[in-house]
Amino acid sequence: MRRVILDDAADLAQWREAARGLLLAAVPPAEVLWEGGAQGDLLGGMTSPTIDADVLATSGPAGAGAFPARAAVSRAPRVPREFLALATLVIAHADPQRHARLYRLLWRLVHGERELLAMATDPDVAWAHDAAKAVSREKHKMKAFVRFREVADARGAVYIAWFEPEHDVLPQVAPFFVRRFAGMRWSILTPARSAHWDREALHLGEGAHRGDAPDGDALEDLWRVYYANIFNPARLKVDAMVKEMPRRYWKNMPETSLIPALVRDAGARMQQLVDAAPTVPRKAFPAPDLPSRALPAGGLDGVHQAVSACRACALWRPATQAVPGEGPADARVMVIGEQPGDQEDLAGRPFVGPAGQLFARALHEVGIDRGTLYVTNTVKHFKYAPRGKHRLHVRADAGEQAACRPWLEAELAQLRPRFVLCLGAMAAQALLGAGFAVLRERGRWHPLADGTAVLATVHPSYLLRLPAAEQPAARDAFLADLRMLRNALSR
Repeated sequence: MRRVILDDAADLAQWREAARGLLLAAVPPAEVLWEGGAQGDLLGGMTSPTIDADVLATSGPAGAGAFPARAAVSRAPRVPREFLALATLVIAHADPQRHARLYRLLWRLVHGERELLAMATDPDVAWAHDAAKAVSREKHKMKAFVRFREVADARGAVYIAWFEPEHDVLPQVAPFFVRRFAGMRWSILTPARSAHWDREALHLGEGAHRGDAPDGDALEDLWRVYYANIFNPARLKVDAMVKEMPRRYWKNMPETSLIPALVRDAGARMQQLVDAAPTVPRKAFPAPDLPSRALPAGGLDGVHQAVSACRACALWRPATQAVPGEGPADARVMVIGEQPGDQEDLAGRPFVGPAGQLFARALHEVGIDRGTLYVTNTVKHFKYAPRGKHRLHVRADAGEQAACRPWLEAELAQLRPRFVLCLGAMAAQALLGAGFAVLRERGRWHPLADGTAVLATVHPSYLLRLPAAEQPAARDAFLADLRMLRNALSR
């Protein structure tokens, strides 16, 4: 009998090393006892598994269902790629027999059953697929339901979260949080292990206790206000909500205290929406065609007047009015959005609708005065498709964006900002090139040829469109980007 002791029970590399050695020695699954040990360091050197030969004495022939002895495998076995993908998930499952079950699958694949994984009715295969699905679900829930609380130490702000996963998924999920919150110092604590990011390296450590994490912070009231405002009573399905956000996660989520009241009042709120009068845009009065490509004189006021008279594309016809930028002429920061929405079109001012209100709250939360910023859009007219009483936003095409490009360049030339914050892909690509990917490149500064520093992040409307489960993580990442701007201004 062979006993295999894994230093880290969720480390696939250690399990593979041990399994390869057992296969080379022709040790059948029935003669292996697997034991998973303490948790290891995610980025540290891998500790080799310990394999003790004949630790437990064997007696008599193999029992019923045991595998017959086979010849030793002469070289490292080749297995289907699907098995490695499956094993990557199964290794994190909570079942203490997962290592033995994986080795049994591997043994069968190597010894003649090459098409085993295609047999969905096979008990070993069915169990492995069910285990992989359970781990995948837990990884998704962890990404959605981790809630960071802010505390302070000698180095400044650090964000700590407590989470209780059913399976050992933290090593697989921690890199996601590194990408999402690269500019923050944070720790995620679980009973089995903990993850710590110091803005340079990721470390896994020992498990923690609930008391090691804070119970709340000063921002949770703001988060509850935000959650209450984005709660949509028209889309409420309680059973689906509880299925997507099981109650076992609620105790660590500040917004869940609002759910009973929001569910109770959903009917009345829905009726208020039905009874509300529709938005009726003012009629657009045609103006004479002007040479829209001539660069205006008169500073920013001249730019704004020229924008209002622009007829370089057809967007002016259905729009109520143009929406030029606004803000102080000596602003150090220029904020560029994508294009006006319904309320901006009616008011003639940028960022006054739901996305603008969310942006204003986020600025206040990180300590930036919106009144010090110059705020504008890449496209200056509202493009929409009528749907009954409503006007639904439609993204401006490449030609319409190109028609507005001179006005954006004129604003930059007049303002000469030190920093530019691009909200959304359209704004970022207008300055940084058509291939710029916001989600991949956010979280760092990009210099322009004239020395202007550009920071790109998602548009606030992106946060409003996300499913409720994904909004907290996305909101925290958005705030982290804004803190980068605040820190740059303070320096």
